[in-house]
Amino acid sequence: MSFIESIKDRAKNSIKRIVLPEGTDIRVLKAANIAKSEGFAEPILVGNTENINRIAGENGIDISGIAIEDPTASGRAEDYANKLYELRKEKGMTIEKARELMNDEVHYGMMMVKNEDADGLVSGAIHSTSDTLRPALQILKTAPGTKLVSAFFVMVVPNCEYSTDDGVFIFGDSGLNENPNAEQLAEIAKSSSESYTLLTGKESRVGMLSYSTKGSAHSELTDKVIEATRILHETYPEVKADGELQLDAAIVPSVASSKAPGSNVAGTCNTLIFPDLDAGNIGYKLVQRLAKAEAYGPLCQGIAKPVNDLSRGCSAEDIAGVIAITAVQGQKEKRIFMENNNELLRYN
Repeated sequence: MSFIESIKDRAKNSIKRIVLPEGTDIRVLKAANIAKSEGFAEPILVGNTENINRIAGENGIDISGIAIEDPTASGRAEDYANKLYELRKEKGMTIEKARELMNDEVHYGMMMVKNEDADGLVSGAIHSTSDTLRPALQILKTAPGTKLVSAFFVMVVPNCEYSTDDGVFIFGDSGLNENPNAEQLAEIAKSSSESYTLLTGKESRVGMLSYSTKGSAHSELTDKVIEATRILHETYPEVKADGELQLDAAIVPSVASSKAPGSNVAGTCNTLIFPDLDAGNIGYKLVQRLAKAEAYGPLCQGIAKPVNDLSRGCSAEDIAGVIAITAVQGQKEKRIFMENNNELLRYN
């Protein structure tokens, strides 16, 4: 079973309501149809009902049975506006501005998630990353204990000889933080390790990537990765990681045995942490295009509720995959909420 099929199967265990605030995009409509027909999520399209139905009909896309939430005709809009005002008034939000924002599909969708009228949100087919993540951080905030919100791609490489995990890798940060410092890089590694285990059910092995392996070169660039690895080991000793490692030393056993002998992860890394966004973005696109890999993301980690971005070059199948991943992330969020409530009950 492929990675994404296993994710869809897991999503079916507890169906989540996933908001799609780009309901007039043909790819999004097709993805909503896939999610509904395959039964791994309950998609909710946000936008003008008449326009959504017209575009779906003109393109032969069946969206019967899929909920459409029209902000301009919704009975929820005023309640959401009031809640947004209360949430952001200390930041200068006015009730008039809150009402205006409820006409924006992304903001409206975030309020649906905030109000638990939905379990997660997927956007980015036509919106920029900032237009998706800014309202997420303003409305949903960061998850408890999170020091940094970051983004990653799940890369599924076909027939990959350099993987013991069915060719599934996480590349982080490949979508959000431009030039993280050593402390931030360690946080990205820790979050990415957790995301790998959540999505695959397997142990993460983190490679902190550089153009140097174990001191083969020295510069400010390599020093940052060395320091990030030290912080990671000191702060999160449970994470299996090593660095600094060149890419081949991270994933090729024969190279690792020469360049990083004695490493507990070199040659077998499945979670690859890039030193900056340039490297991460270029790296994922190279693998996607030249190795014909499946690329799901940019997926977010560290937001209080599941929100995921999309590449604007994504296909309907890519979006459907991200919907399924978001649903699985929503299962984790619900489980943590229930565990926290049980802990409270134990002491009451």
